[in-house]
Amino acid sequence: MAVELMRAEHITKAFSGVPALKDVRFSLNAGEVHALLGENGAGKSTLVKILAGVYTKDEGTIWVGGAEVESLTPKKAADLGIAIIHQELNLCSHLSVAENIFLGREVTRSKGWLLNKRAANDEARKILQGLNIDIDPETVVGQLQVSKQQMVEIAKALSQNARILIMDEPTSALTSSEIEELFRIVRSLKEKGHGIIYISHRLEELQHIVDRATILRDGNHVTTLNYSETTMQELISHMVGRSITEKFPHVKCPVGKTVLEVKNLNAGRMVRDISFELREGEIVGIAGLMGAGRTEMTRALYGIDKKQSGEIILDGRAITIRKPSDSIQQGIVLVPEDRKKDGLFTRLSIRNNIGMPNLDLISSYFGIVSKTREKDMAHKCRDDLKIRLASIEYDSANLSGGNQQKVVVGKWMARNFRAALFDEPTRGIDVAAKVEIYNIINRLKQQGMGILFVSSELPEILGFADRILVMCDGRITGDLLRKDATQEIILDLATRFEKKIA
Repeated sequence: MAVELMRAEHITKAFSGVPALKDVRFSLNAGEVHALLGENGAGKSTLVKILAGVYTKDEGTIWVGGAEVESLTPKKAADLGIAIIHQELNLCSHLSVAENIFLGREVTRSKGWLLNKRAANDEARKILQGLNIDIDPETVVGQLQVSKQQMVEIAKALSQNARILIMDEPTSALTSSEIEELFRIVRSLKEKGHGIIYISHRLEELQHIVDRATILRDGNHVTTLNYSETTMQELISHMVGRSITEKFPHVKCPVGKTVLEVKNLNAGRMVRDISFELREGEIVGIAGLMGAGRTEMTRALYGIDKKQSGEIILDGRAITIRKPSDSIQQGIVLVPEDRKKDGLFTRLSIRNNIGMPNLDLISSYFGIVSKTREKDMAHKCRDDLKIRLASIEYDSANLSGGNQQKVVVGKWMARNFRAALFDEPTRGIDVAAKVEIYNIINRLKQQGMGILFVSSELPEILGFADRILVMCDGRITGDLLRKDATQEIILDLATRFEKKIA
């Protein structure tokens, strides 16, 4: 019989009178991975923050280890063995692995006056070895890959005797091999009796580790089911309340003249001799393994990183791009890989975020911003892109991931741009929001824009792009038409440099 680690019943939560959770229930057993699924804004983050003591529930009851818990706080949750591993890792990059694991609980000697680094390193090594993780505890965390940093987060949680781990989008920035390593750790934790609440928008990966799934929609509990007894289509239907027939909607339209031509672009070690053409009405996918140079190429092209050499031609005319504002003025826009860090002012309103890069369009000759124009622009963006928010005065930090991404895209819609660079535009958003982003991009494609589409998900590239460029070690190693591309061919081209070394 399963041992229940946690149960929550009738959980209700509202923010400023707006319901976020309504009579939600959830349970977690020992030795179980329980997926928490739903669209962006369904209430997943609110629920796990309540379970971790970050938010206080308005109504409902929570039991941990069979005992009812009141006034749950982060400290109390940690004492009860509950730990949350956020999508944005909470580590100090300048400290060592051991220092991060014991941060706030430092190992000391001489009655607490001095740090005992040797003892901390030894204890950290034992925890890491117990998980079969090969990391030197004295290594500075900032020198580790993202996947290894995630392992450090797990080790940190286990050092606090956590039996319940909440993992929020743990694979969003990992490669296939790194995901398999994470899954090995998860399986090991299951065998030891830990319970794991697993949040992910990558539904295809759930089959490898998930036992049960609870689905939320609009703050309501829809269903809890055994994962092995359902299908992907049923999961999606439960999540969105309707059937999504086409996962990657592809629109055929005439390919016109060359919009953007890049010749022999060089920028550091990761952008080497890049040349390609982008035509009207065409989506060119950029594929490659992590570290291939895809993001670095978009940053150099856009003017964020300094170019060493190369030529950029827009509509047959050579242009000079030294900084992002040059790109914007010329008609090239970027939707960056990290929307929160590079695409949004999270402490500003939706209105401000949409108006900020368009000050030249909403200001008078004297540089005074017209609030009326700014509001009109924001309202048009909200209506055109179906951004789900009650007011354009909401802070962007309070939006779901899908709506945040729409704001990042929407701020460019007021401009007459010619080429758009999309870097991982669907990372960390749910399946329905992904389709909405695809439809927005398809609309731009039909209007004659050239689209560069970077993605680390091969099914997405194969299903959505018209043509695919493959990168490896900062170079383009393949240029494939949609009809000729397969996962095997792309992976072969994406590992050309590795094979040459071997």
